Amino acid sequence: MRSLEGRVAFITGVARGQGRAHAIRLARDGAAIIGIDLCQSASTAADYEMATDADLAETVRLVEQDGGEIHASVADVRDAAGLQRSFDAGFSQFGRVDIVVANAGIIRLADEVDPFTEFDDIIATNLSGAFRTVRVALPAMVEGGRGGSIILVSSAAGLKGGGSALAGMQAYTASKRGLVGLMQTLANDLAPHWIRVNTIHPTGVATPMVLNDSMRRAVELRTDGVATMRNALPVGLLQPEEIADTVAWLVSDQAKHITGIALPIDAGFTVR
Repeated sequence: MRSLEGRVAFITGVARGQGRAHAIRLARDGAAIIGIDLCQSASTAADYEMATDADLAETVRLVEQDGGEIHASVADVRDAAGLQRSFDAGFSQFGRVDIVVANAGIIRLADEVDPFTEFDDIIATNLSGAFRTVRVALPAMVEGGRGGSIILVSSAAGLKGGGSALAGMQAYTASKRGLVGLMQTLANDLAPHWIRVNTIHPTGVATPMVLNDSMRRAVELRTDGVATMRNALPVGLLQPEEIADTVAWLVSDQAKHITGIALPIDAGFTVR
């Protein structure tokens, strides 16, 4: 039997990048997927192209071609009511939820245009969006009485902040650090229900959030903390599938006693 056979995972930001990798891997391990993505420009903050409806359709195709099941829909983690509707539709199809992966997130490395709005939009997506993601699924998880696993996708920046004068990078780091506090609070609260809560902290990952013109310019200019973004191990960007491997382990019964931890997947970034 596959390690997640019969379980259901709720994943945000599923149209591409890490979210797609998590969906494919967890489905391959037997989980049905409730997946959402915004599929449009997230806000004035993000300075790179967002996922599209075509990206979301491709995730569905990739999950289903391996025999997996997925209920995919468009929703915004900043909109609690819309997020609840999308979760409820998937829950109605599969009848349970065992895993939550709050993955949706944005960043901005370009020059500021409206720093206050940019800061608020990033916090609303990365931190408040994770709170909403957990909140809409949690009642069903608790009522199911089977326990569960919640992963909040943070960043190496959530453990080790670099220097930046830009609101976008300040907000990104603050939001990713804030997820640790949210995780620890939830881990303590939900432990009696055997619901485990952890954060993961990847270093740079080869996704559209990183592989774009704004990041290239920042690297070339070595500005706003990017000069300190170096791994200890002699590797550059990790692949989304490598992060998904760790997520698959962390939500499985092999990690059933692990809760309340901030797990680096960072090639030694945080020890430099």
